Amino acid sequence: MTFFDLLHMFFSGTNLALIGAALAVILPCIGSAKGVGMVGEATAGVIAEDPTKFGKALILQALPGTQGIYGFITAFIAVIIKLNVLSGNFVTLTDAQGLFFLSACLPIAVVGYFSAIKQARVACAGVNILAKRPDQFIKGVISAALVETYAIFALLVSLLMILSFQL
Repeated sequence: MTFFDLLHMFFSGTNLALIGAALAVILPCIGSAKGVGMVGEATAGVIAEDPTKFGKALILQALPGTQGIYGFITAFIAVIIKLNVLSGNFVTLTDAQGLFFLSACLPIAVVGYFSAIKQARVACAGVNILAKRPDQFIKGVISAALVETYAIFALLVSLLMILSFQL
């Protein structure tokens, strides 16, 4: 067996789809973990000064975590269920079909990663609003939620591509 045979065996169609599913989870979860951590660091000082602001600070901190959820939804519902992974009867995909699934996972994988970090930066600015003008805190939430829109678009593109694929 040659190196290229081993390479082709590893990068088979079904494995390419599973790599796409893994990327759909891993990258947005990394971005979400980093984002939630960034906002958590920013809220620590505010909560130390006024513990009653914890609930509002928690809302801002939770916002960047949604991209990880979107990646999980894409991988689990779309790819894992579509390929019958849980039943143990994997659907065998051609290389082209596997590449399609991998490509369909890329929008949420890439956009999910970057939007979580960008959303965290906006949420950190919202923490500043919470610290100085708590009555205006919802403006920080709305600003951070606008960044979320692009993660939702990427989720929809990934899901629509995967769910429209006929096996």
